[in-house]
Formats: sequence, structure tokens, C-alpha cells
Amino acid sequence: MTAIRALLLCSCLGLLLRPGGGQPFLRLRPSPSDNLPVKDIVEHPDPEYDPKEQDLDERTLRKKLGSHFDPGFMAVAGPRLKVGKKARRKVLQWLWAYTYCPVLYTWKDLGVRFWPRYIKEGNCLAEKSCSLPEGMFCKPVKSVTKTFLRWHCQGWSSQKYCTWIPVQYPLISECKCSC
Repeated sequence: MTAIRALLLCSCLGLLLRPGGGQPFLRLRPSPSDNLPVKDIVEHPDPEYDPKEQDLDERTLRKKLGSHFDPGFMAVAGPRLKVGKKARRKVLQWLWAYTYCPVLYTWKDLGVRFWPRYIKEGNCLAEKSCSLPEGMFCKPVKSVTKTFLRWHCQGWSSQKYCTWIPVQYPLISECKCSC
């Protein structure tokens, strides 16, 4: 019986001493794949395999990772994402109100040579930034074209000919926060 135990012990030690040995079922890193999201890596539960405190020096690890560290997709400390429904709704409402780009309409008098004479013209509010961080402003992204009549005269002598002609007049219909 002790010979069998010794043989098993030697086999286990042999597996542990080989690179990747003792963990034949573990994948050390995710492999590139078209199957997204990447499945969780199965780790050995024994804390002996965890890095020690001296192995977790943030400065050294950031230097080692270099320009590959992307704070938009990575975090050193656990992000605090537990937000209640009410708080989340209030933040989203505030963010929406801050980045909202309404079309501001004002009546414009085109003068006696247009019919109809008055048009409701749209403009984008560009006085303040509409983004966090600041730098983007409300700009027109869509327009509609309305047809008006324009009084048009040909010739400048006593034989001039005047008539109403249709003209296309573009109006801003949508604004968006952009560069």
C-alpha cells in the first residue's frame, strides 16, 4: 500500500514541477476568439497560487503593462457600480438634461418679398459645452426644406416683369452634441 502512495505522490510532484503541470484543466489566459464575451477563466481555489503582497506593487505592474493600461476598460480597485434605481434615474436625467441639444425656434421676418412672410427658424444652442468633459457643442445634424414664394423681378427699366417664384428654404430640424 505504501508503494502505491509513494508512486501517486511522485506522479503528483512530477505534474506540479512541470510548467503548467498540476493545472492541466486550467487555461492561463483567454485565447483570441470570435465567441464573445470571453468565458471566465477557471482558477485553482488554493490561495497558495495567489500573488503575494510584494507581487502586487501597482507602480511596477503599471510599468510592466505600459501603454496597454486603458482606464476606460480596466480598474485597479473594484469600481463602485452599485447604484439604486432612483439614483441611477436621477443621474441619467441630469446627464440627459446636460447633453440635450434642443432646436430653439424663433420667428423670423423674411420681408415683403416672401410669402408667407414669417418663418419659424431653428437654431442650435451653442453657448455652452454639451459634453463631459467639455469640448463638444450642439450642432445641426438634420434639416427640412420648406418651399416659399419669392417676389422676383426681371429687368430694371419700365418694361420689367415681376412674378412669384417658388424657392427652397432649409430649416434646422435636429441638433446633436458633437465636435
